[in-house]
Amino acid sequence: MRTWAKVLLGTTAALAVGVVASRDYIKLHMAGWMAGPTAPNHAITWNQGPATAPAGQRPPNIILIMADDLGYNDISLTGTGAGGVATPNIDAIGHDGVVFSNGYAGNATCAPSRAALMTGRYPTRFGYEFTPTDTRLPAWFPTSLFRPDAMFARTIAEFPSTSEHKAIFDEEAARRAAQPGAKGVPASEITIAEQLKSRGYHTLHLGKWHLGEAKGMRPEDQGFDESLGFIIGGQKFLPDDDPNVVNSKQDFDPIDKFLWANLPFSVQYNGSPRFAPDKYMTDYLTDQAVTTIKANRNRPFFLYLAYNAPHTPLQALKADYDALSQIKDHRLRVYAAMIRSVDRGVGRVMAELKRQGLDDNTLVIFTSDNGGANYIGLPDINRPYRGWKATFYEGGTHVPFMMRWPGRIAPGSTYREMISHFDIYATASAAAGAPLPLDRRVDGVDVLPFVEGKASGAPHQALFWRSGRYRVVRDGNWKLQSLDLPRQDLLYDLAADPTERTDVAAAHPAVVSALQARLKAHDAQQQPPAWQSLIRSPIAIDRPLGATPKPGEPYIYWSN
Repeated sequence: MRTWAKVLLGTTAALAVGVVASRDYIKLHMAGWMAGPTAPNHAITWNQGPATAPAGQRPPNIILIMADDLGYNDISLTGTGAGGVATPNIDAIGHDGVVFSNGYAGNATCAPSRAALMTGRYPTRFGYEFTPTDTRLPAWFPTSLFRPDAMFARTIAEFPSTSEHKAIFDEEAARRAAQPGAKGVPASEITIAEQLKSRGYHTLHLGKWHLGEAKGMRPEDQGFDESLGFIIGGQKFLPDDDPNVVNSKQDFDPIDKFLWANLPFSVQYNGSPRFAPDKYMTDYLTDQAVTTIKANRNRPFFLYLAYNAPHTPLQALKADYDALSQIKDHRLRVYAAMIRSVDRGVGRVMAELKRQGLDDNTLVIFTSDNGGANYIGLPDINRPYRGWKATFYEGGTHVPFMMRWPGRIAPGSTYREMISHFDIYATASAAAGAPLPLDRRVDGVDVLPFVEGKASGAPHQALFWRSGRYRVVRDGNWKLQSLDLPRQDLLYDLAADPTERTDVAAAHPAVVSALQARLKAHDAQQQPPAWQSLIRSPIAIDRPLGATPKPGEPYIYWSN
């Protein structure tokens, strides 16, 4: 072959490779590029309460602290702590109050779980069945040309499979997908913030929202007087190259690749333009929480402190990472350092309550939105339970859950009956003296009379979960997992087998039949999804992502 022909052929091949690589690079990063600029940091001027406290007794302050993707084993009170690292400040809430040993998330992924918490209802009652994957776009951008949710789902589906099963992308659903920004809790729902605001509470949201960004769905439209945080599902904790951050990137996870390419490092106050925090995100949110407690010390307030840790992207503050030199695995060390920062933040919030003389008259609740995620590649985060976030096995829904209210809740209490995230709504409403809405079914129950021994029985006979055609019910100690892919019904006796190791469906066909009927009756009361699932992803039950798959291993398909 002539030299010029070789050069031409080589140049053509290089250009072809470059075009393909550029196309893939652009597709991966497009959402981040379209998010728009982030302004420099500036201080927030919080609304100041009265200069002096009112005379007489006032209703309790209520602080709800929610971690993001925190596993049951990640807290030293309920497990060993990530990498053996203790969480003394989080533990203290349980030691000084009550631990719910059968506390459940409203769902196995972030957004539907938060929707249950915020409304006191099964999110499927108003169509909030799947986690929205929209990325924030500028208002001028023609969304008919670019659909972040479809791109996100397709990116995951096209990623090389790490098991014998492949993700299923729904092309038809992608063509009919809702417009970006239209997915969220409808304005017709009455949120916990609206409940408390009706009783004179000043209501504050800090951190993650993930319940809609359209008008009527945002926190400042849903009962919060002040909101500082991020509307979409996540943010970075610091810029990638900040000298104070230590990163852990999981090359085996398509979601991780997407997040690193697109997530900003920003917050916004009551819908104003986005700006950069002045420090590591968890510490920044804690600083703001402390400031809001000071500002509201002389009036009843509700603070929803929604940390985004330890959700991916895995980014630790270097000082926390350096303090955990005993952990040799880099990824686990970053993850444990992130939890260390959450625990430090909880400690600072509790210390400020004492400093302001508010400790005895504040109901503090701590929980996680769902179990730990398989996609960080760490095997022990939900131990002793099987499964992960995005499964309805106990590892996905059985979460750390505790409350503290001196004078009302006896220290060192343990409550063993089932409760759910939506019970926070009814419990907080009762504490504030706010009657529950009468024009709709509220699924939550005030759990304090049960904790105090003033109410007999259990708050719930059964709890239900649904994501697409994957449906689960826990009725007493029986738990039925009704799977679509693979099609099977799995029955577990949680009294004898709390970690779901042994399927006893064949031995109890009458129980299976009765629970199938309960699922059908519950489904009949729910609404169709307000937006469609675009992808169904296989999740191995006993193996984190990144670990070597085993032939014939148990799995479920998760719709989103």
